[in-house]
Amino acid sequence: MAEQVALVIGGLAGGLLLLLLLIWVSCCLWKRLCAMFTYEELPGTTAASSTQGDKLCPPYAARTQTSRPPGVPFVVPPSFQDRDWVPLNSGEWAQVPRDPCPAPELLPHTSSSNLGMVGTINPELYKFLEDTSETDFPEGCLGRLWFSLEYQQEAERLLVGLIKARRLQGPSETCSPLVKLHLLPDERHFLQSKTKHKTSNPQFDEHFIFQVSSKSITQRVLRFSVYHVDRQRKHQLLGQVFFPLKNETLAGDCQRLIWRDLEAESLEPPSEFGDLQFCLGYNDCLRRLTVVVLRAKGLQLQEDTSFVMAVSNGGPGAQGGPHPPSQTSHRPEARPRPLLPADSLHCPAGVCVKVSLMNHNKFVKCKKTSAVLGSANPVYSETFSFKADPAELDTASLSLTVLQGAEGEKSHVLGRVVVGSYMYARGKQLEHWNEMFSKPKELVKRWHALCRTTEP
Repeated sequence: MAEQVALVIGGLAGGLLLLLLLIWVSCCLWKRLCAMFTYEELPGTTAASSTQGDKLCPPYAARTQTSRPPGVPFVVPPSFQDRDWVPLNSGEWAQVPRDPCPAPELLPHTSSSNLGMVGTINPELYKFLEDTSETDFPEGCLGRLWFSLEYQQEAERLLVGLIKARRLQGPSETCSPLVKLHLLPDERHFLQSKTKHKTSNPQFDEHFIFQVSSKSITQRVLRFSVYHVDRQRKHQLLGQVFFPLKNETLAGDCQRLIWRDLEAESLEPPSEFGDLQFCLGYNDCLRRLTVVVLRAKGLQLQEDTSFVMAVSNGGPGAQGGPHPPSQTSHRPEARPRPLLPADSLHCPAGVCVKVSLMNHNKFVKCKKTSAVLGSANPVYSETFSFKADPAELDTASLSLTVLQGAEGEKSHVLGRVVVGSYMYARGKQLEHWNEMFSKPKELVKRWHALCRTTEP
């Protein structure tokens, strides 16, 4: 009996010792795991100030390489900023910034448990710029039109959104506007908005679709014509907007919001060889002469360039065949004279404008617009800049030549206009040149009649 009791007591004692051993092993493993996944907090107070640089030399010299304290599972990287040395719990030294705590006004408005977050979002950096398109109107503005564009490449559709108009200058206090949309050079077909009654600030919010191929889209010009509808249902033009469809405008299948000021229709009849509209501006500080070629109208296009060159050389007649030997071919009294060097007269198929800067009647630099196909009223809206010193402007001039090109043939000159000082220009051309200097911060826009110089 006594032996059985002794065995039971020995078994219980052995079980307790084994249980204590397991508990001790578990505690050691738990402490090691906790040490691996937790960081040791650095003291918040510095041990020395910046004036105690001599005292900081021994710990820095003792640590020639960046080391890690045994209890801290990260390394404090070196820095060139001014820092202080602080002791770690394990006896090692580390560097911390001089002022590790930001100013109270820079901390986010959170509880004390979140004070470890440093830095805040500056709301001033995320404010949108104020839209002044509805408040800043130039003097003499006829109104402003907002619209959106999107071109779908796969479906070959041009989506036009007519959004709104502001500050329309109607013939009376009450204005009833509507908008017609043309995709030039097609003048016959158009789309039309609804009429908004008795308002100078209409809100349209209408959408239109033009079916146009991707090959010809860059040759088209979108025209918005804003009309006032009176009581007799008659339409009175208030202004127009011309918007060339360029590659950069249609890049990507995304909608673009655009606004433009209305332009008044030119009431003057077109001249004999057509008219050209462009802007001039000169920046004295940058020594930059700017030319913006806007559009042309009433151009006398040639149906067949080879035919025109043949007639001017006394070749085949108007019906396309050679004259009989008994007849004498009619030679015009005057023929167009090339206004540019022969190697620069070539223009791609279509109508383009060559802009040439000249000094003492010598060509300095030439630039040209893109070619527009099949339109006697092409729209360009292209900007060119030339370097020109103020001292050179007294002997400088600008020549704008309208060329019609044909594939494989030399371009035909439709007309030109020269603006410059009194040495080279008179009348409206001279006035435009002088007005450019009187308004240095503006682009002066004018129409000019084209002419053809002839030689005997």
